[in-house]
Amino acid sequence: MHPQKTTMNTKTSVAFYTLGCKLNFSETSTIARDFQSLGYNRVDFDEVADIYVINTCSVTDNADKRFKTIVKKAYKSNPEAFIIAIGCYAQLKPEELAKVENVDLVLGANEKFKITDYINSLQKNIIAEVHSCEITEVDSYDSAYSIGDRTRAFLKVQDGCDYKCTYCTIPLARGISRSDALENILKNASEIAKKNIKEIVLTGVNIGDYGKGELGDKKHEHTFYDLVKALDKVEGIHRIRISSIEPNLLKNKTIEFVAQSETFVPHFHIPLQTGSDILLQKMKRRYKRGLYTERVQKIKELMPDAAIGVDIIIGFPGETDELFLETYRYLTELNISYLHVFTYSERPNTEAILMDGVVPKNVRHKRSKMLRGLSVKKRRAFYESQIGKEKTVLFESENKDGFMYGFTENYVKVKTKFDTSLVNTLKQIVLTKIDEDGIVLFDWVD
Repeated sequence: MHPQKTTMNTKTSVAFYTLGCKLNFSETSTIARDFQSLGYNRVDFDEVADIYVINTCSVTDNADKRFKTIVKKAYKSNPEAFIIAIGCYAQLKPEELAKVENVDLVLGANEKFKITDYINSLQKNIIAEVHSCEITEVDSYDSAYSIGDRTRAFLKVQDGCDYKCTYCTIPLARGISRSDALENILKNASEIAKKNIKEIVLTGVNIGDYGKGELGDKKHEHTFYDLVKALDKVEGIHRIRISSIEPNLLKNKTIEFVAQSETFVPHFHIPLQTGSDILLQKMKRRYKRGLYTERVQKIKELMPDAAIGVDIIIGFPGETDELFLETYRYLTELNISYLHVFTYSERPNTEAILMDGVVPKNVRHKRSKMLRGLSVKKRRAFYESQIGKEKTVLFESENKDGFMYGFTENYVKVKTKFDTSLVNTLKQIVLTKIDEDGIVLFDWVD
């Protein structure tokens, strides 16, 4: 049994820090709204708060160091504060996080959306309380979306993953693949639109698997294509951006629909992980390189200006010099816009950790550096291909040294002098040149 939910007065302040992906941001924002609905006063993480909530990530190999640093920051702000850990790392290693000095409460995947139920007293705990069920018991779905934190909103449509990629711990942290009801997603999208938010980013763990578990069973009530078609009709949304989607789940009919849509933007982020079929098989990915090539070609055929981002893992066990160069050459020739490069790190309870052919860490670092250099060249070439073209930019709110930034529909980053009146506005521009920082400058369209 855990304490019943109690309403705090507005003097009880709470602050949030989010590590990791867009999905985490959507969930933090929703949890924050739950606190506020009960009378808590939300403040920035840099401010003094009574409660600090840290939403953790397990993807990077320095997750524990990042977490400890953030806990120290919170404790320094207020040594009496009640510090709570939630998220993927809290599910994977709850006891480890509970041992971190000054942490008071650790909540797993099922428990994080009931966080206020677990706050009975804000007295510091000598030993952190842990509430975390087995991941096999996590089968409920909690809706989430972010508003107020950024110019765009992250809308969660799916959670968990049934894939068994040999390097990945996310299924262990988030459980089986399950989806929000289509009706509920459309309701959330309408709520976002009413907040004068111009762009929605669809997010989840494996969003192309949307529809599985929508009504509590493993059948697909709807597909991702159904979701895209339905969202396209929601009034008041100017842009919808699809976040990372598996190549085998990005169907041609979805690409064709996006190509003719005035709401969905020409930007795709498609994980590849390696350009070697040998390594794709060892990773237990569900496609071969040829299918990935087909997806890229289809997108570029229908949307020549589309941005295509690629996730790559470097240094996976068995990645010889020859196989790495195979990936490097493949990416060099592929018509893509940028790379997200991840250096492989050994994760407990994964198949890959037991594999032969371990790549020395200094070699992993060298290869990652090479691919990051390739990404800079790819992005530059993509930006150069857009010079002279008319695009629409959505301006963000941050003032950075007197400048503000925005993104075009096809994910070209632009900048101009900061002007409050431009924040969260969509403007027509002509891309003119690339500055010394690799960011595009523009002229206004009259």
